Amino acid sequence: MAIPNLTELREQIRARNGERPTGPELSLVEDLPGPGGLALRRYGHGERRPVLVFVHGGAWVLGDLDSHDRTCRRIAAACGVEVLAVDYRLAPEHPCPTGIDDVAAVLRWARPWAVAGDSAGGYLATLACLRLRDAGEPVPAAQILLCPNTDLTLGQPSVQEKGTGYGLDAEFLAWAVEQWAPDQEQRLDPMVSPILVPDLRGLPRTVLVTAEHDALRDEGEVYAKRLAEAGVSVTYRCEPGLVHGFIQGMDLTSPEAASAHERVFADIRALVDEIPQPDTVDGPTSGEPVRSDDED
Repeated sequence: MAIPNLTELREQIRARNGERPTGPELSLVEDLPGPGGLALRRYGHGERRPVLVFVHGGAWVLGDLDSHDRTCRRIAAACGVEVLAVDYRLAPEHPCPTGIDDVAAVLRWARPWAVAGDSAGGYLATLACLRLRDAGEPVPAAQILLCPNTDLTLGQPSVQEKGTGYGLDAEFLAWAVEQWAPDQEQRLDPMVSPILVPDLRGLPRTVLVTAEHDALRDEGEVYAKRLAEAGVSVTYRCEPGLVHGFIQGMDLTSPEAASAHERVFADIRALVDEIPQPDTVDGPTSGEPVRSDDED
């Protein structure tokens, strides 16, 4: 395939994000420095609420705090939670496992009630939870994974079945995986491809949503089944007729996507009602974002 010009691609995505309508107004939206100087954005209500850390998608190479600003605002407003978005470092400048390091550091620092992510963000969220579990550290009470990557070998049937003509092409997906995990042998490591983890016990209660016409559909479904077989409480749903990334603004043009959004929000509200929440973020409550690309 033609190798994308990543600089131009990032600029195009930023321009497109600038044209997207803003999300709902909230009483508190602030940027603040997180652990190691990671830039975070807090979406709050001016009072203590359960904290949900959100990890944006973008194939490990795209996305930032602005790309998913509307999505985070909508989650905060619709679900009554405080959202803490993470501007993790991107590949190929910062390949695997840097993004996992960043998300795990934020989970340790914030001690959130839940972690959520779409696409590569869902991948980073679940691998950060696995890292904390394996280290014997507290994990969030819930994880919400929307169209997540879980198999970097790209061996599931939907990669070929839905990998052309539905937005997330198999060739682009293969290129993105190479940027994140250049070594093919590396992709067989369970801590790089979570679908290969032999024991998934002890992971958070999970909501996992896939889309019918998504190249990642099957790896999400298999991961949900493996979680359930390990005794993890799982809510799994495949949204009919939808494509990868439906959580990102597709509600503006598709009634079906809008309904799917409402189902995700209802899932999160149900978790809020059913799972006890810890305290909110223990770190700084205000300040400008600080980022050092030289930090490990």
